[in-house]
Amino acid sequence: MPLRPKRHTQTSLVLLLLFLLGSGFLTTSLLSYYASRDSIRDSIINTELPLTSDTVYSEIQKDLVRPTLISSMMARDTFLRDWVLAGEQDTEQMTRYLREVQEHYGAFTSFFVSDKSSVYYQSKGVLKKVKPNEPRDVWYYRVRMLPEPYEINVDVDMANADRLTIFINYKVLDYEGNFIGAAGVGLAVDAVVKLIDEYQQRYSRSVYFVDTTGRITLTGAQGGPLGAKVGDKLVDIPGLENLMEKLPTPQSGQFEYQEQGHEHFLNVRYIPELEWYLFVDKQDKALAGIRQGLYINLLLCLLVTSIVLVLVNLAIRRYQQRIEALATTDSLTELPNRRGFDILAEQALQEAQRDTSPLCAVLLDLDNFKSINDQYGHLAGDEVLQRFAQQLRERLRQSDILCRWGGEEFILLLKNTDRQAAHDLAEKLRQQCAEQRYQVEGQTLQVTVSLGLSQWQAGESLHALLGRTDRALYRAKQAGRDRVCVDN
Repeated sequence: MPLRPKRHTQTSLVLLLLFLLGSGFLTTSLLSYYASRDSIRDSIINTELPLTSDTVYSEIQKDLVRPTLISSMMARDTFLRDWVLAGEQDTEQMTRYLREVQEHYGAFTSFFVSDKSSVYYQSKGVLKKVKPNEPRDVWYYRVRMLPEPYEINVDVDMANADRLTIFINYKVLDYEGNFIGAAGVGLAVDAVVKLIDEYQQRYSRSVYFVDTTGRITLTGAQGGPLGAKVGDKLVDIPGLENLMEKLPTPQSGQFEYQEQGHEHFLNVRYIPELEWYLFVDKQDKALAGIRQGLYINLLLCLLVTSIVLVLVNLAIRRYQQRIEALATTDSLTELPNRRGFDILAEQALQEAQRDTSPLCAVLLDLDNFKSINDQYGHLAGDEVLQRFAQQLRERLRQSDILCRWGGEEFILLLKNTDRQAAHDLAEKLRQQCAEQRYQVEGQTLQVTVSLGLSQWQAGESLHALLGRTDRALYRAKQAGRDRVCVDN
């Protein structure tokens, strides 16, 4: 019965938060949507957005600068050159070097090809030997003859299941300027796809790459124009059939085309490093984009609201659990208190009734404990109680129920234990307590314990069982303390 108001309060709080968050997010999203929609309607369709092909091109160049610098560093690394000039003695040294470069700089792959041994080293070990007549090794012999120090090449990576990779192939020269190999790192094309998705989201335009034959070579995760995929030809895309005729190789420029009644504006730029065209496509479906943004915003709002509600609900539950734990746990000994004992004891009685198993209760009372508090202070008494409780826990079974009954009294419920076994255990606990010494504030203290024991009888209530146990403890006290008395 007492839990119902708490649940009602918790439910009301969660519903209130749901209403406030939902109303706030919905109002904000709708106001933003209508303001943006009115602004788009009042603006000129051909107004340029803050995006040009030059901007995207410069960002792509920036993304390629870092791997280029890494490759340059590798080509000038004294370790790499000294290792080659020393005869490539320890392959593991080169493998470890390439692995550290790859892991430290977050590259997709790293490599070195020795001109002397023709061995292709990779972070996983020796990949193979390059050969002049092998088509997949043409790149190495091309780099060898380059007048420039490096090239950027798009190729498959044999070391990573032939995944399409952008390689920065850097010439490695010895200290006298002689060619001794090629080194560098690779940027996975998948990473470029993520960049394309980022550009499209940031600038609300379609970004994709086309080679000099008019074949789409790279798009975002959602594809290119009209959902075109990698490998599709521009001539097969409505509105772009004649575009390649306007692009003498290589050439950049601005173009327009119509698609299902919508006008598209193209910014095309040739990228000589990749020998690809960069297409930045803008269409006038601004309102659809704004509407889609509203849906995304509402979805995010729903997600945030759900997360907040879950966190609030978890916080409330943890707070309630903490309150319940404080209400049923003795703060000094960390044992269940009398209220906690009532809960555990009722469960134990139900189990004993159901399984017809024996159950014994033991009350323990530290003898003359008041004298310790009077002579040494309550802090010393608290320390003795803490150590006594800890010793009891260590000597009992996990199934036994031990609680602090109050003051210097403790109560113990022994499941599946008859009177004789309980008496043997109680006598053992009494002896161990008498032998125990407590060092408190430089003083050695000894305490004894009196114990009262009774066995539960079928159909008996918990109150009756505890009454008989208390009477047994009283007899132990009256008989001189430091003893066990059993209620018959």
